[in-house]
Amino acid sequence: MVSYSRKESPLPDYDFASHWFRHDVARQHYLDEGSGPPVLMLHGNPSWSYYWRRLVLALRADHRCIVPDHVGMGLSDRPLERDYDYTLASRVDDLDALTDELVKNGGAPATGWTLVLHDWGGPIGMAWAARHPERVSRLVMLNTAAFPSPFARLPPTLRLPLWAIKNTWVAEHLFLRHNVFARGAALLGVTRGMPPEVREAYLHPYRTRQDRLAILRFVQDIPLRPGDRAWPQLLEAECGAALLADRPAFIGWGGRDPVFRSAFLDEWRRRFPRAVFRLYPEAGHYVLEDRAAELVREIREFLSVS
Repeated sequence: MVSYSRKESPLPDYDFASHWFRHDVARQHYLDEGSGPPVLMLHGNPSWSYYWRRLVLALRADHRCIVPDHVGMGLSDRPLERDYDYTLASRVDDLDALTDELVKNGGAPATGWTLVLHDWGGPIGMAWAARHPERVSRLVMLNTAAFPSPFARLPPTLRLPLWAIKNTWVAEHLFLRHNVFARGAALLGVTRGMPPEVREAYLHPYRTRQDRLAILRFVQDIPLRPGDRAWPQLLEAECGAALLADRPAFIGWGGRDPVFRSAFLDEWRRRFPRAVFRLYPEAGHYVLEDRAAELVREIREFLSVS
């Protein structure tokens, strides 16, 4: 077991109190800011709760912002693989355990939650919602997915690198030794460029090989076809999306995302035709970095009227 040790110097716009929930083998870090109807924000890979900092600052006056770091990421513990299964199924179970604890013992309501999803947060959050559809009242989707079809139709330019990451030693070398994926995301996930101190904050939790293990396993767990290990959870996420299709929804999308392309956006709009939709054509995958002021304002307005 490796417990993450945060450096003493502050991270930009991340002056939040840390909270911890102990699972069987690891402590999961999460933010719990503000009071009011709960807003659950789920990050993807290779980001962490830092991605949501501006939205937390904007919403915590009127909402209770609950923002976990997935186990092995952000400020959460890094269990060894013999003790923890770094899979999509584990992430859904982790979220289930954390939210149950907050409802049973943390003063959170059993209903009225807003689910905010980015990247892998989509499959994780929607698979969780399939187990608790009554808990979710609203949805916010930002460059994410929760259904099999676009994954099964990824172009060769993405499928071939994924095959290499899943099946060759190269990924172990590049991801664990050189932190290529996290560094690349901090550079290519935005179109405006991150200030150096913000880029450093994104990379801050991933300073050693063990810190980076979850990043690699997340990519290797991407399901492309039936029979892949995470395919059942992707089907569960699709079920969750169907169960929540009548909920008020907001879709905010960076149009220059190299991975979550137009096919993913088209699928969201087909499944949620009444959703409030905002396209930011020049924004990248980290849409909250490229269009922070506009997007935060739009989400606040959505939550105030729906």
